[in-house]
Amino acid sequence: MRTPRLRVLALAAALLLGLTACGGQDDDTRTDGGAAAADAPGQFPVTIKHALGTTVVPDKPKRVATVNWANDEVPLALGVVPVGMAKANFGDDDGDGVLPWTEDRLKELGAKTPVLFDETDGIDFEAVADTRPDVILAAYSGLTAQDYETLSEIAPVVAYPEAAWATPWRDIIRLNSKAIGLADEGDELIGELEGQITETVAKYPGIKGKSAMFMTHVSSKDVSEVGFYTTHDTRTQFFTDLGMKIPASVSGPSKDTKKFVLTKSAERIDDFNDVDIVTGYGDDKGELLKALKSDPLTSKLTAVKQGSIYLLPGSTPLATAANPTPLSIPYVLDDYVKALAAAADKAA
Repeated sequence: MRTPRLRVLALAAALLLGLTACGGQDDDTRTDGGAAAADAPGQFPVTIKHALGTTVVPDKPKRVATVNWANDEVPLALGVVPVGMAKANFGDDDGDGVLPWTEDRLKELGAKTPVLFDETDGIDFEAVADTRPDVILAAYSGLTAQDYETLSEIAPVVAYPEAAWATPWRDIIRLNSKAIGLADEGDELIGELEGQITETVAKYPGIKGKSAMFMTHVSSKDVSEVGFYTTHDTRTQFFTDLGMKIPASVSGPSKDTKKFVLTKSAERIDDFNDVDIVTGYGDDKGELLKALKSDPLTSKLTAVKQGSIYLLPGSTPLATAANPTPLSIPYVLDDYVKALAAAADKAA
């Protein structure tokens, strides 16, 4: 059973009274976060420093666009429907380009699906421009300097604070909510999500203190190298939210790089014997797990021998569980923690 969907904050609920638009509509029905926030004195202009420069948002945005993964979830959680957002390309259970928790939230808001930007071949700048945004949210993204420059010609852009694809979920909320004039509401959202995490983890005390590693996408046809996410990645960072530990085999190499992914030859598999639980992305038929168990090197991994390994199922919505985002956390949290707890029970 998954946890209940995001409980709407009382303050955000009040904002919904001012919600008047969704993506693709005319200027006289623009998306608005609510009159109370819009009228707050001295809130704008807002200045946000990030890895690609400094962005000034001169006035409270009425039309909010988002690019790349998860940025749409912040305004949606706070009652603001983007005029456009990135089309989902992973975890989309029905192929409509919208993640299930996002669909649920749009229904709660009584809003239509915003314009979807197809980012298969990179950001569709023309499509973004066509939505006429007042701000573009990308606090969690892989924007290049060129991407940022091009988008900035359309509207002020909020990029990641330090490194591409490495923004913790709390900072995704803080940066994006600040840019749309809802910083206080963003802080309340963080508090509510932290409370849900604490409540869920308390039901599975077996995971507390266990060390965990998140493997990158590995092919069942070649397990000669083991890839893992470093401490710079949100998947690894989320383990600490759940009361778990990052083993030295992961935290050590992470200190010497800014990369969010590293690899080691399977010949050095013993380096990971300080890992209690291994998780990662599996496949629908369980071929990767079979390969790890049958390979003469990876089968020596303590977590594999103990059975304390949990591979997220294919490209299902649950497979996105390890990469925490504002709306996905309450949607998949219980299932994810329950599965990690089952693996923890098998760890020595």
